[in-house]
Amino acid sequence: MEYLDFELPLKELEDQLEKCNEIRNESKVDVKDTYKNLKAKIEKTKKDIYSNLTPWQRVQLSRHPSRPYTLDYINALTDGNFLELHGDRNISDDKAMIGGLGKINDQSFMFIGQQKGNNIKTRQYRNFGMANPEGYRKALRLMKSAEKFKIPIITLIDTPGAYPGIEAEEKGQAEAIARNLFEMFSLKTQIICIVIGEGASGGALGIGIGDKVMMLENTWYSVISPESCSSILWRSWDYKERAAEALKLTPQDMKKNKLIDKIIKEPLGGAHQNREKVFNTVKNEILESFKELKSISISSLLKKRSDRYISMGVFSD
Repeated sequence: MEYLDFELPLKELEDQLEKCNEIRNESKVDVKDTYKNLKAKIEKTKKDIYSNLTPWQRVQLSRHPSRPYTLDYINALTDGNFLELHGDRNISDDKAMIGGLGKINDQSFMFIGQQKGNNIKTRQYRNFGMANPEGYRKALRLMKSAEKFKIPIITLIDTPGAYPGIEAEEKGQAEAIARNLFEMFSLKTQIICIVIGEGASGGALGIGIGDKVMMLENTWYSVISPESCSSILWRSWDYKERAAEALKLTPQDMKKNKLIDKIIKEPLGGAHQNREKVFNTVKNEILESFKELKSISISSLLKKRSDRYISMGVFSD
């Protein structure tokens, strides 16, 4: 298991616990009390660490290499009953953006989300979750299909941003994202958006316009990453912690500013600590949200959706 820098006190205790187990198995020495004390210390340390996370530490947790990604969620939610659909019918099939049809219980959904990959080879194959214009155009094509057949849409957001390469700009990256924003406002079906990892800039927002927007507890959503913000303001990455604090990018900040509807609780230590638990929690939240949304007429849904985003950023003295 990999540990982040702020989790090192926990690593030391768990190493001691493992050594205690080895001694017990090899020499049959009674280490019951030591084992019990170490377990209690581990639980206390976990609570101390994870109940006082800074914004930067939440950013780190959102990037944990063991954290479940979009395909992990989709396969768990649909019990493997997922049909992936490919291509934007114009340029190519972007591997960083996945989408397709799946069922949760007996209800069909169109799933769309960024996929990062879980090792060097698959990360390169998925372009680290950074979609090109054809990825956003594929997403829009699938959303239009869902609208046609009256299928609700679920978007799972986890990206460090849209791909910033020159070839992406040549193919119209900004236009593709802007087109998605424009079209998602008028899609005549229910849209549920969940940030499951990183929610960076327009790359996240390109599939982030919805009737219900939720974030997992240890994720972030912002116009820019803390490192990039630090580089612009202070010409160095050394101030990323300060930037993370200033950006107000945590789920708690987003909820306070009325930019999201709900924070989905994660197991203590992050989603990777108990995948089954977080999959079930997300599944229940989706079904509960859909039950609420399907009782609202489409015309009312569209008005509420547009009013919600129009009101963002409006303030008075």
